[in-house]
Amino acid sequence: MLNISLPLRLQLSLIIVIGAALLKHHAWPYLAVYGAIAFFWAWLLRVHLPHLGKLLGTELLFLSLLALPLGWERASFLLVRSVICLIAMNSFLLTLPAHSFGIALKSLPLPLPLKENLLLAGQYLEILLSEVTRMQRSAQLRGLNGSAGWLRYASASMIGALYLRSLERAERVYTAMIARGYNGQLPIDSTLRPKERVALLAACAIAACLTISSYQLTVNS
Repeated sequence: MLNISLPLRLQLSLIIVIGAALLKHHAWPYLAVYGAIAFFWAWLLRVHLPHLGKLLGTELLFLSLLALPLGWERASFLLVRSVICLIAMNSFLLTLPAHSFGIALKSLPLPLPLKENLLLAGQYLEILLSEVTRMQRSAQLRGLNGSAGWLRYASASMIGALYLRSLERAERVYTAMIARGYNGQLPIDSTLRPKERVALLAACAIAACLTISSYQLTVNS
């Protein structure tokens, strides 16, 4: 993977997502371009494809329940566009080093309360995924191998236990952060270098051209 800083990786991922999300409906050629960009982004970040596939499958299951009632023609475009956005963001999240979400988040020009909420949400998500991994390992030690065994193990009671364990651990982590002087800001600098700013501006220009052109294509047609 190229040496791309965390702030730049986050901002490029957001540019892909926002550009694709603002596309005109049924602008399939431009959606295909964004799809190619999203796959190139996933390849560039060297994301683990099996993990990406599992995550996309779970997310699309919920999205399809919301989109299919809108009609097949509208739902198909929304689902494809959602897949492209999810590929871009999941590729970033799956290749994000542990406990480094705050470093990437600090570079975004967002209000401080929103940054703090996003930072805590990312921290708690890492804790939840860590607890899921521990429970899966525990199930394997008990002889429940494979997805079917894990599904039997993850009964309603176990999901409740997972929530309680994650909540208790999250409270301990937050208390430890407060005890170490956390006040909503990370004591680090997370600024872009001049070359990264140029790359970011170029990406913004390309995304803007693609998205605006999708509306012109619809008007001309």
